[in-house]
Amino acid sequence: MRAKGLGGNSVGLLGSAVIGISTVAPVYCLTSTLGPTAGQVGVRMPAVFLAGFLPMLLVAFAYRELNRSLPDCGTSFTWTVRAFGPRTGWLCGWGLVIATIIVLSNLAGVATSFLYLLLGELTGSDAVAALDGNRPVHVATCLALIAAATAVSYRGMTATKGVQYALVALQLAVLALFVVLAVSKARTGAPPGATGFSWTWLNPFGIESFGAFTAGLSLSIFMYWGWDACLTVNEETEGSAATPGRAALLAMATLVGSYLLTAVATQMFAGVGEQGTGLGNPDTAGNVFAALAGPVMGSTAASLLFVAVLASAAASLQTTFLPVARTVLAMSTYRALPPSFARVHPRFKSPGRATIAAGAATGVFYAVMSWLSRNVLIDTVYALGLMICFYYSLTAFACAWYFRAELRNSVRDACFKGVFPLIGGTLLAAVFCKTLHDMWDPAYGSGSSVLGVGSVFVIGVGLLLLGVVLMLVMRRRSPEFFRGEVIAVSRSCPSTTGPARTICRDAGGTGQGPGARSMPS
Repeated sequence: MRAKGLGGNSVGLLGSAVIGISTVAPVYCLTSTLGPTAGQVGVRMPAVFLAGFLPMLLVAFAYRELNRSLPDCGTSFTWTVRAFGPRTGWLCGWGLVIATIIVLSNLAGVATSFLYLLLGELTGSDAVAALDGNRPVHVATCLALIAAATAVSYRGMTATKGVQYALVALQLAVLALFVVLAVSKARTGAPPGATGFSWTWLNPFGIESFGAFTAGLSLSIFMYWGWDACLTVNEETEGSAATPGRAALLAMATLVGSYLLTAVATQMFAGVGEQGTGLGNPDTAGNVFAALAGPVMGSTAASLLFVAVLASAAASLQTTFLPVARTVLAMSTYRALPPSFARVHPRFKSPGRATIAAGAATGVFYAVMSWLSRNVLIDTVYALGLMICFYYSLTAFACAWYFRAELRNSVRDACFKGVFPLIGGTLLAAVFCKTLHDMWDPAYGSGSSVLGVGSVFVIGVGLLLLGVVLMLVMRRRSPEFFRGEVIAVSRSCPSTTGPARTICRDAGGTGQGPGARSMPS
């Protein structure tokens, strides 16, 4: 690992887990995906949330094992280079960067919408709430929120951590209150769509079709994306080799618990019908909490749910800058990107230039996409799943390949370094291929097309191909990285124990010794 100048020991286990939860934005994810998921799989929604959790958990094991061996803020980029070489690693890093920029732009849009919705509720003015529909006002507000989030992230981990404790605590507390009230009212049978809980809701084999299952699974995977932010701040975390992996698993456990409880509570209260407050109602599917806030929490407390969604989007907007800035920092440090992005602020110990660049790219992306069409912006969000599956699956496969010489050392090594990552990577690769196939159809996403091909396919594949073009440009500017002279590709070592195994592991971890060429430290 090469030193990058980041502030070490700035975050503990709890702070790291909070960053992971915040980046995922559980309340925002729930309000935007409960309806579409219920529309696809009906009452089996809790089962799909569990199914989506499985590949993410298996990939989390891969991240944990790789972080123990190579704690580097470049995470997927650095690890994939070590396993498969510079080109594959560069594209893996690009997948993470472009996915994060898409999410950041979408989070800014959601935060803006809920800001004006909340202001309309507090002032009782429909005119204030309608400002969200004013394109210039909406875009200007989005850019202001992006600038504010960039400024907080620019000031380093200390500022980030303090803001996140408050925002995450607020959204989880309001979500818990919503679940309790929804279950209480559902048990009285008063709501029109109220239904009793059934254990069959947790059975994925009851879903009517495989197509419906994969569609729901794709949405579920999106709901868990972002937990790896715990790993991208590993160089700033106390106990960088072990703490980030534990924080990731803690964040995942918190997320799956909150998702299952909320899914069960909303189904018990509203059902999955297509009328009224039913989760399958297409008119309210894109923002379930806006429709259920009043019926569940009452008119007085309904604003709390709007505040929670706004806090969720705002918190995630701020922490999502962490992985993209640190990935860009690592790529620049290892000469895979221009060296100017490797500058760290001398006072805040944060990747200042990379953070500002990420903020600027997000603002430009959102402004351009909004100007082109709302449909184009929606389709970029649908294309996000492609990027997520792409770089997560590559990282999982990188784990199994990097540790291939150690898989016979013990049952633990075989499972956590080989079998589990391979299964997780294969599942995500299968979702990637199925999504790629479905995206070809113009009906996927907003329903728009380019020369008869679905817009989501054009955007998703186009963004990946843009990464190939940029990689070729950087290959000409920085040939030493692509020749493997900066980060060495790990070679297989004998599977053994004792001193020979120590030499092998040292070679794989630092690039020194007989197992690999030199890697600067």
